[in-house]
Amino acid sequence: MVAISPAIREIRFLLPQAASTLKTFVLNSYPAIKAKNPYLPVLIREAQGVKPTVVVRLDKGVEIKKHVADFTDAELKHLLQNP
Repeated sequence: MVAISPAIREIRFLLPQAASTLKTFVLNSYPAIKAKNPYLPVLIREAQGVKPTVVVRLDKGVEIKKHVADFTDAELKHLLQNP
């Protein structure tokens, strides 16, 4: 289960077409994220040539963009809990 920080207003996952840790994380965690946060916009985009990236929008339009190519599942969960 992934607990999402209440400060997060939107999450965007940018996925490469090739296999990646982020892609596996999204496939496994998306149902739980949406079940606990049904009104939170979660955008998933897959494109050729992009780096695995997570963009988190907070209050007042502040965005945090992290390239997560080398992140583990635990580090991805931590990013969503503490942006």
